[in-house]
Amino acid sequence: MSAFGAGRQMLRAVAGRGWRPRSSKPAPSAHASRPGAGFSFELTDEQKEFQATARKFAVEEVIPVAAQYDKTGEYPLPLIKRAWELGLMNSHIPESCGGLGLGTFESCLITEELAYGCTGVQTAIEGNSLGEMPVIIAGNEQQQKKYLGRMIEEPLMCAYCVTEPGAGSDVAGIKTKAEKKGDEYVINGQKMWITNGGKANWYFLLARTDPDPKAPAGKAFTGFIVEANSPGIQVGRKEMNMGQRCSDTRGIVFEDVRVPKENVLLGEGAGFKIAMGAFDKTRPPVAAGAVGLAKRALDEATKYALERKTFGKPIVEHQAVSFMLAEMAMKVELARMAYQRAAWEVDAGRRNTYYASIAKAFAGDVANQVATDAVQIFGGNGFNTEYPVEKLMRDAKIYQIYEGTAQIQRMIIAREHIGKYKA
Repeated sequence: MSAFGAGRQMLRAVAGRGWRPRSSKPAPSAHASRPGAGFSFELTDEQKEFQATARKFAVEEVIPVAAQYDKTGEYPLPLIKRAWELGLMNSHIPESCGGLGLGTFESCLITEELAYGCTGVQTAIEGNSLGEMPVIIAGNEQQQKKYLGRMIEEPLMCAYCVTEPGAGSDVAGIKTKAEKKGDEYVINGQKMWITNGGKANWYFLLARTDPDPKAPAGKAFTGFIVEANSPGIQVGRKEMNMGQRCSDTRGIVFEDVRVPKENVLLGEGAGFKIAMGAFDKTRPPVAAGAVGLAKRALDEATKYALERKTFGKPIVEHQAVSFMLAEMAMKVELARMAYQRAAWEVDAGRRNTYYASIAKAFAGDVANQVATDAVQIFGGNGFNTEYPVEKLMRDAKIYQIYEGTAQIQRMIIAREHIGKYKA
């Protein structure tokens, strides 16, 4: 057995020691499950083991090759396979389908460490989480075992196929149509910016089933599971993006693609609520990824400031630099607390939309601010590709865009906040 195979079995053993539920429901918070324990920042021993495994993988396996993958844009399949073997992928798939059934909090701990190594790799892995989440929260037993079960059997990828060229944050503006014909739906339309689009085994697809353009979003759209090798699917070229370049991002065209009615999630018209409901569970891990990047930028900047000398002393001894590092550290710590609160809320069984959007918006901004400051501390070297921080700065930008822009998050936060006063 390989070391990674052994590692995967170790994580399964850790997950089986009684701290997670014996069902497909979200794992409860480690703290919420101990009545009377009060508020605590201490991780359980099991959570520490997951975190340490992900950290070791990121430092020893991901960081040494991250720059090369960024340069070539090649899909990091060897790293993805290793992450799968270690049990660091698909951690939220329920035990009934052969998964570990971890809670959002534990998934976030893993995600932060993976992002510390490379957010391109982390995004490819997190793309699986987003694609699987609608099936986890809305799939029936047969759908879950068929499509989630296969993700446990081998290192496959899936994709969340919602965004369109003219409908990004405006999900209600989706134009892809699904017309029912007998026991099938015929799908026509175009999707864009689909993570894992060219590598996915199957897609979660959102399409309009109500032809009335005035139909409310809550009834107009339906969620489908679509096999990626279905006739009529055309996968576009890999997009070469500003950052996270090894992540596979593509456009996908659906031309008379036939999907059996058995692949509808919940029922016709339920798709919008499913697609939006998935974000409550996936936005905290996205925020955790942003924190991982910010922590890496802080570490790189601190190490450099300790070594680089100007005017006869290390630049860390200049107050201008030390205060920048202090500000960066504050932001990293607060962003981490934000994603952990959002994850804790959803694992406790509560609606976490408000906290998930706060975490996603704040951590995305922090990643950009801290990465920019790291480049500044590196000075001219920070602008050069031979040093790691320019990549971090490029990689950070997408955290203010995907899974809902920074502006959309503020709309959600405002709506949730004001709603409390109107209730």
